[in-house]
Amino acid sequence: MWIPTEHEKYGVVLASFRGTVQHGLPLEIGDTVQILEKCEGWYRGFILKNPNAKGIFPCSYIHLKNAHIKNKGQFETVIPTEDSVITEMTSTLRDWGAMWKQLYVKNEGDLFHRLWHVMNEILDLRRQVLVGHLTHDRMRDVKQHITARLDWGNEQLGLDLVPRREFSMVDPDEISVTELYRLMEHRHRKKETPVPASTHHLFVHMKSLMSANLGEELEVFFHIYDGRENRPLSERFFVRLNKSGVPKSPEKTERQCTLFVDLGSSDLRKDVYIVVHIIRIGRMGAGEKKNLCSVQYRRPFGCAVVSIANLLTADSKDDHLLKVYACNTESEWYQIHENIIKKANSRYNLSGSNTGLSVALQLLHGDIEQLRREYMVLFTRGVSITRKLGFSDIIMPGEMRNDLYVTLEKGEFEKGGKSVARNVEITVYVLDIDGQILKSHVAAGSGEPGGDEYHSLVLYHNNSPRWAEQIKLPIPVDMFRGSHVRFEFRHCSTKDKGEKKLFGYSFVPLMQEDGRTLPDGTHELIIHKCEENTNLADCSRYLKLPFSKANLPCNNQSLKGTKESFWITSFLCSTKLTQNGDMLDLLKWRAHPERINDSLSKLKEIDGSEIVKFLQDTLDTLFGILDESSQRYGLKVFDSLVHIINLLQDSKFQHFKPVMDTYIESHFAGALSYRDLIKVLKWYVDRIVDAEHQDHIQQVLKASEYIFKYIIQSRRLFSLATGGQNEEEFRVCIHELFMSIRFFLSQENKGTSPVTQTQAVFLRTFPAVYGELLKIFTVREVAGFVRDTLGSLPATAHAECPLEAVKLQCIAKTVESQLYTNPDSRCILLPVVLRLLQAHMQEQRDLVMCGRILTSMLSLIKKEENSTAVKEVELIVESLLGVLLRTILEITNRPQPTGPALRLQFQDVTGEFVACLLALLRQMSDRHYQQLLQAFTSKDDLRDFLLQIFTVFRILIRPEMFPKDWTVMRLVTNNVIITTVLYLSDALRKNFLNDKFDYKVWDSYFYLSVIFINQPCLQLESFSPSKRKKILEKYGDMRVMMGCEIFSMWQNLGEHKLNFIPAMIGPFLEVTLVPQPDLRNVMIPIFHDMMDWEQRRSGNFKQVEAKLIDKLDSLMSEGKGDETYRELFNSIIPLFGPYPSLLKKIERETWRESGISLIATVTRLMERLLDYRDCMKLGEVDGKKIGCTVSLLNFYKTELNKEEMYIRYIHKLYDLHLKAQNYTEASYTLLLYDELLEWSERPLREFLNYPMQSEWQRKEYLHLTIVQNFDRGKCWENGIILCRELADQYESYYDYRNLSKMRMMEASLYDKIMDQQRLEPEFFRVGFYGKKFPFFLRNKEFVCRGHDYERLEAFQQRMLNEFPHAIAMQHVNQPDQTIYQAEAQYLQIYAVTPIPESQDVLQRDGVPDNIKSFYKFNHIWRFRYDRPFHKGTKDKENEFKSLWVERTTLTLVQSLPGISRWFEVEKRELVEVSPLENAIEVIENKNLQLRTLITQCQSRQMQNINPLTMCLNGVIDAAVNGGLARYQEAFFVKDYIMNHPEDGEKIGRLRELMFEQAHILEYGLAVHEKFVPQDMRPLHKKLVDQFHLMKSSLGIQEFPAYVRASPVHFTNGSPRTCRTSVPSIISPDGGRGIARRSPLSYPAVNRYSSSSLSSQASNEVSNITGQSESSDEVFNMQPSPSTSSLSSNHSASPNVTSSAPSSARGSPQMADKHKHSRENACLSPRERPVSAIFPNPLDPAQRAAPHHIGDTTLPRSDPNLSAPDKVRPTPSSWSLDSVKEGIPHFSDSVGKSLCPPVPPRPPYSAGSSAKTMRSQSPVPTSRSPQKSTAPPFTPSPTECQSAGLVSNSPVLSGSYSSGISSLSRCSVSEASGTELPSGDHPGHALPPPASAGAATTTMPNSVSSGSDEPIRRENKTPPPYSVYERNNPRRPVPLPHSLSIPPQADPPALPPKPHQLRTGSMKLDPASDPRVPRPRPLPRKVSQL
Repeated sequence: MWIPTEHEKYGVVLASFRGTVQHGLPLEIGDTVQILEKCEGWYRGFILKNPNAKGIFPCSYIHLKNAHIKNKGQFETVIPTEDSVITEMTSTLRDWGAMWKQLYVKNEGDLFHRLWHVMNEILDLRRQVLVGHLTHDRMRDVKQHITARLDWGNEQLGLDLVPRREFSMVDPDEISVTELYRLMEHRHRKKETPVPASTHHLFVHMKSLMSANLGEELEVFFHIYDGRENRPLSERFFVRLNKSGVPKSPEKTERQCTLFVDLGSSDLRKDVYIVVHIIRIGRMGAGEKKNLCSVQYRRPFGCAVVSIANLLTADSKDDHLLKVYACNTESEWYQIHENIIKKANSRYNLSGSNTGLSVALQLLHGDIEQLRREYMVLFTRGVSITRKLGFSDIIMPGEMRNDLYVTLEKGEFEKGGKSVARNVEITVYVLDIDGQILKSHVAAGSGEPGGDEYHSLVLYHNNSPRWAEQIKLPIPVDMFRGSHVRFEFRHCSTKDKGEKKLFGYSFVPLMQEDGRTLPDGTHELIIHKCEENTNLADCSRYLKLPFSKANLPCNNQSLKGTKESFWITSFLCSTKLTQNGDMLDLLKWRAHPERINDSLSKLKEIDGSEIVKFLQDTLDTLFGILDESSQRYGLKVFDSLVHIINLLQDSKFQHFKPVMDTYIESHFAGALSYRDLIKVLKWYVDRIVDAEHQDHIQQVLKASEYIFKYIIQSRRLFSLATGGQNEEEFRVCIHELFMSIRFFLSQENKGTSPVTQTQAVFLRTFPAVYGELLKIFTVREVAGFVRDTLGSLPATAHAECPLEAVKLQCIAKTVESQLYTNPDSRCILLPVVLRLLQAHMQEQRDLVMCGRILTSMLSLIKKEENSTAVKEVELIVESLLGVLLRTILEITNRPQPTGPALRLQFQDVTGEFVACLLALLRQMSDRHYQQLLQAFTSKDDLRDFLLQIFTVFRILIRPEMFPKDWTVMRLVTNNVIITTVLYLSDALRKNFLNDKFDYKVWDSYFYLSVIFINQPCLQLESFSPSKRKKILEKYGDMRVMMGCEIFSMWQNLGEHKLNFIPAMIGPFLEVTLVPQPDLRNVMIPIFHDMMDWEQRRSGNFKQVEAKLIDKLDSLMSEGKGDETYRELFNSIIPLFGPYPSLLKKIERETWRESGISLIATVTRLMERLLDYRDCMKLGEVDGKKIGCTVSLLNFYKTELNKEEMYIRYIHKLYDLHLKAQNYTEASYTLLLYDELLEWSERPLREFLNYPMQSEWQRKEYLHLTIVQNFDRGKCWENGIILCRELADQYESYYDYRNLSKMRMMEASLYDKIMDQQRLEPEFFRVGFYGKKFPFFLRNKEFVCRGHDYERLEAFQQRMLNEFPHAIAMQHVNQPDQTIYQAEAQYLQIYAVTPIPESQDVLQRDGVPDNIKSFYKFNHIWRFRYDRPFHKGTKDKENEFKSLWVERTTLTLVQSLPGISRWFEVEKRELVEVSPLENAIEVIENKNLQLRTLITQCQSRQMQNINPLTMCLNGVIDAAVNGGLARYQEAFFVKDYIMNHPEDGEKIGRLRELMFEQAHILEYGLAVHEKFVPQDMRPLHKKLVDQFHLMKSSLGIQEFPAYVRASPVHFTNGSPRTCRTSVPSIISPDGGRGIARRSPLSYPAVNRYSSSSLSSQASNEVSNITGQSESSDEVFNMQPSPSTSSLSSNHSASPNVTSSAPSSARGSPQMADKHKHSRENACLSPRERPVSAIFPNPLDPAQRAAPHHIGDTTLPRSDPNLSAPDKVRPTPSSWSLDSVKEGIPHFSDSVGKSLCPPVPPRPPYSAGSSAKTMRSQSPVPTSRSPQKSTAPPFTPSPTECQSAGLVSNSPVLSGSYSSGISSLSRCSVSEASGTELPSGDHPGHALPPPASAGAATTTMPNSVSSGSDEPIRRENKTPPPYSVYERNNPRRPVPLPHSLSIPPQADPPALPPKPHQLRTGSMKLDPASDPRVPRPRPLPRKVSQL
């Protein structure tokens, strides 16, 4: 039976449990569980991180832990009773764990590893705490470490700041908000600003001395030297080095490492140095030979100096190599360091170029105890301490030090009968009172232990040596008296024996008779001469002698006159001994009572450090004197006491205050002193008002705290001694004293008067007195004193009076004092405090202080929530609430100060006041609120109060109110706000409804509620589960509470609701965006209500709709509804979907239709907005952002007609384009805005980044910007039109200056068109299928303009990178419904060919390619894609019989380029091209190529004849080997003619083309012979032979008469010159043809621009193509579409293979061996090799089998056939492509497989159903590097390039980008500019022009001849600027008036072809006629511009 557990409530899982039993709960090791019930070895409960899943688990798997239980019963919560630090660690580590893994995923490796280390460290520390073996101090340290690590991790991961007190987390409900704020701020500050340390220490580690000439031991001395004052700052640190220059005792680190301690901040400056002196120990001369003498001397070696300032900047870890200098003369040794510092380089030099001292130097900051903790290793290893000379900046009591420093300065010696000066050495001894040498009390410096004696340096031959050596004598205090120091002088002989001969001595006693020590300073000692062997052991003999010349009695002239002297400088640093006689006199006052007065007077002159040394003795002396003769010395003693007390206020001695406190508590014995002290103090206070000089009185008042301490202690001692006698008298004295104080405080004075300053001094010290008074008086009495004293201050103070600030400080200290914590005293003091505070806050003065006071007051109230607290809250609310609100409003509206320090202070003030307000409101109960609201006498006051408090609440919710990691503080704030609002909403309902309705208050209320709900810190969905759980447990979901409150208030409004429509729509909509179901349930019905009320008022709810849409946009752009809101919008009607109640309500209304339509519109807008917001996220690709913005922009324009939104998004789109460097698209985008403006003077307001200006100015600015961008995008033609428009404007205003500039700009654009290279883009069709795509892409297909040099693979890769989850589809068929509906992303990508709109410029001869290329790739609406397939059974011998082409034409909604790089496909058309038509197209294209090459060769455009050679070779070789024969077999056999009678004409046409090809080849060979170089003659001969073979194989003995009669003739070898004059002899009727210059005749360089060629390929280009490329021929080489453009294999172009007679044409049924060719069908045009055309002579792999590749096309039988019917030229980059074509490996099994003929473009699709498109299968273009093909070829040499040859019909546009050649047919009329002669075939009228891509356009043949001049004049259309309008009957797009194209008259038709006389075989399709005008578009779509 399951029994609820009593004590077993909480546990940790010890081992994982799978939970496989029935009702089992799976557990993982480490989980914490809460246990509910128990039964026979099993528990039932849940894991704390998932309380919803309950189950059973075995008891043995759980380790139980103690825990507190809250709310026993069903909803009990369990809190483990472990150390709070452990609890926090555990929960924090769990949170970090998940985030840590995410760091790895996000590739933030650095933080990942750092966090990992910290987590391990915390786990280790946690173990230590749990084991519980730590000492108290160690535990504290460990906890400090833990919390520091936790804070660091939280900060790094962006988690919340945890408020802590003593390492444990604080529950915000347990403490006052003000305290919480202080804790948070303290932690925040700690994080921000480390306090700069005031003490510094220098760590020195001596490594080694590097020098070439060592060989002697060395002594190295370091000290710190002040260059400004020329004195040492520290004692010396001494290291001994061995002969190798390394420390002698390497194992003893304290001998080589030291810490120079207690440097002040003032010591870290440039002119403070580390000085190193190096002494060698050895022979007298450094270079002397080793002599017999073994005596060693200390001799100078060198000196090094480094500035401390260098260490502040250098990396502390580096070792320093110090240069060592030696002095030139030894007499300068004592000041060598000064010379080095002054750079007096004449006096020293480098002691060797490679001598250097290697030292580690590091500055450490902070006090020494802190360093001991931080640098434990340093101190445990051992480091000597080198002290400062003198005390540090702060003297600590208890510091013991007794060091005497003696510096051996200099000596003056006589020669002593020698001819040369002496070598003097001094030996120093310290002797005690008995004359015994003190052992180890002479130290050369720290680092080495002291010795018994010290030997000085020896300076060679110097009778006035200067040593400047400092030694330290650490003599114990008790041995000072009677001790003396003896200096013995010896001459060091340099002779063999090297003896040291004593010749004199000096001595100095350390203490004088009166107990004073040797005074600091320089002493000139007498040198007493003696014999060499004098025994100085008996010191009593010489101690009686005088020791110093200063002390000599006047009569002793003999000694005074001696020249010999010895100078030393002494300096005592002692905490026990004094050199001050006055101090000793005072302490021995009883011995000399007559000197008391004098001694007391001199006390003030004694150095403070002397006084604090003897503090207790001095105080005893003073009170002794006071007790014995108070009358006489009372005032003096009092003044002395004041002096000592104030001395302790000094920062240097402040640490002695505890010494004085201890003295008062334990040693002070003056039981009677209180009377004198009170009397003197009162005397001083009474004199204040009249005194002229207040300085002394101020000193007295400054000391009043301690004076009161003495008074009170004295009185207590008296009471104890006498049993409380004279109590009343004492009280009276104190009362009188306070009366005097009150009198002097009540004086009103000018701000700067001395009395005011004295008042201020008193107020500063007064609060310190309270504690003392409480020792004797009751709390109420003391409170009375304080109230009366503070109350006596003058009330009317001036703002600038310094007293005001001091008053507040006094109040602050009062509130923080012990006195105020007592409730009894608070009742008395509170009114005074509040009165002062209110006055200051009203005037906005000293706010920092006011905040501090309020904080303290409110913290106390929280601690004592009792009846007095209630009363206090009432008082505070009454006097301060209003002022507090106003203050917060005031300071938050002020501009923030600029300086960082000021800004911090500003934030502190705001934060403090906010915390106070929150604390106050949290303390208020119902009763307080009632009293508050009743206190308002009028409605207006109440209204003002409500407006004020709502505004303040709005400010508190601002994100910048608190730092972002202060979630705890924000939650408390919100809890207080919602509680208060619930109280106040009642007042709102009662007072401001119905007739008393006040819109402003209600509006403020709603606005606050909405902001409240939307603030980030309440969006629980974004928090981790543990954080969310904590918040919900503590506060619940405050958003829902507030939502319910909004709803109930809204319902109360009644008819007043209309006031809030439409204003509140936006705010409420914002609330519905919060993904909280309950909240939405509450809020959404309000919308129905609004629609209903608006409908009642105005019969519609247009306002609601407009506002809803506006607001949605702005909310989305603010990022509302990011991932967390996703679920809100996932359903079809996301806003209202989840709540059918609203829709149902709407459906019941009379206005249901408009309501539902509104919801639908809003839904569609949301879908777009959400896509927009998702795309705009950081890291998203530009393409997505642009597509999305376009979708949204169009929606605003067409569906919502919101102009301002539309314009905003135009600019957003413009910025995106600029960022992505899409300059052309950026121009088109900005044009949309430009189009909306007129050339008028209407003033426009400031908008976006535009200033206020006239419409004309803005339009001018836009025009200029657009032109600039068109220029950058190389779209110069478009820029020219705008330049013209601007120029017209300037002209009309006679602004010739700008007109001139504009014309120059226009001219420069024309130059650029002609001179600069333009890359030709590829176009790709992309289908986005599946539901996972954003709405604007989902299940749609687009055509995209590729980037420069971007090929299909690159584009495909880019798309897959943009949509990393997408799957690439490997076929080009239309997907089925399963793909459309799939929950995935599918991408289908292939290349398409652009079909330019029919443009006159493309058909004109002589127009340079630079110009034509623009029209081929701009303003394109339609694109084409061809897919070859077999229909019926496939003939394995000759697959051409069944090879059809499926041609797809895509029409876009807008032309490319436009405002985006991609546009959606609006319409697809599908037609099939029959095998015969395909063959015609192939041969036609090849003929055109041959012609082009021949023309180029003739006109010397080719520097290299290779391309022509290769082309001829390819065609002849293929023909000989059976290429054309395959066509003959396929289409000229009886069976075919019988079965396809309707194809008779086409068969004839094919035959003509074959003949024509033979004719062209013959002419080509003739041209070739003329230009062929010598080394290629054999090849030429072979070609001629093969040509004859070919003719015979075709059965051509003679050419038909018309062919024979017309030798190909170009006047002067140039096709251009015969434009109008040379008759086209080719045409039998003698009609004139017009020779045209190839459109691609500009330099080959341009070709390469659009392909990233490999270097090999580019070589091929230059070799093969030379200068010969022509767009026409290249055009012929366009590939057929890929079957799957996703395949990346390279193989023959489908078109090519399609016409190949062999079975190399891949097809689904074909054998594996032919697979390669099949795969090629899947390539983009650039990838597909034009295998059918030529071998590449440069490619050895392909060279092997040139005969496999050929062209079976025959000569054209109709030389005058106009080119448009043949092939359209491609853009300039074509020739490059052709170079790169590769050759497929045709199967040998088919014998000599021939490359397919290039099918001609059938100009007549003789009625067969297959030809529903004029554009026929194009020739392949090559794209892949490594593959190379024939050069482009010129117009047929056999005709004078008939006018239409270069035609550029849209269908023909040979965009290299497509997968299909666009060498499609163009109707004659569109393509050609020639006129019909009135010659042959008069019966054939011109056919109506057919529009590109229209279905089944048929054409009669007619003769083409005549001049095209007239037509050219007719067709002079300016280059159309904007998107060329398609003749789309549904949706014409208006052009800007400035750029509109003049309506084109029916374009002149090309003359029909002479041999296309099979009329009736084609039907005209009216839909395809370009002359039929298209209707203007509906304004649904955005303007093209």
